[in-house]
Amino acid sequence: MSCSITMTIIRSRSSSRRRRLRTVLGVFAFGVVAALIAGAVVAYQYTRPPGPEPTFQMPVACGETWRLGTYPGHDDFDVDFFPTQGEAWGRPILAAYAGEVVKAGPSGDLGGRTKENPKGPMGRGGGYMVEIDHGGKWSTQYLHMIEQPMVKKGDRVATGQQIGKVGSTGESGAPHLHYEVHAGWQKVVANFDGKPSGITTDDREYSVERKSNNCPKK
Repeated sequence: MSCSITMTIIRSRSSSRRRRLRTVLGVFAFGVVAALIAGAVVAYQYTRPPGPEPTFQMPVACGETWRLGTYPGHDDFDVDFFPTQGEAWGRPILAAYAGEVVKAGPSGDLGGRTKENPKGPMGRGGGYMVEIDHGGKWSTQYLHMIEQPMVKKGDRVATGQQIGKVGSTGESGAPHLHYEVHAGWQKVVANFDGKPSGITTDDREYSVERKSNNCPKK
């Protein structure tokens, strides 16, 4: 009699352990499947091609002519903006297209170059900067602003809205605006009002002049 009871208890415990094991395996399998699905979604987001390119405008005031330049080591497609008239310090920096601000603030070491002390210590990185997500995996970056940007992360901005002022914070030898366009993970040539900027590779030092059409819509 006692042997039968003992065997029943053993079988009951064994069955309970199997149920717990099945439960654990089921939860583990569900977690693995969920992780694979999440990974596939993330991979798709990163690998899918960008959408149509927005009609970017020059990130400077309507009607102004600016010199766009680059130099060896600057990196392909990076554009430096210098005004052809007047000084650069404090000039308005405008959003090249509508979107959401995803970064706004200091990047790297700001350094100590100011309008009052233009030969002060050079910093590192982008200085005060802004990055705008325009949707469709397109984004733009604006570097070396003179002070904290006029927008913050999460703000929605319109084409032509002022987001900061030209300066020389970060790794900057003189006051200017450093501008980049990104399509997904790739940096690409900047187009303004549907036309190529003229700045492509950094194989040599060169510049072009372009007039801004970043004007208020009537």
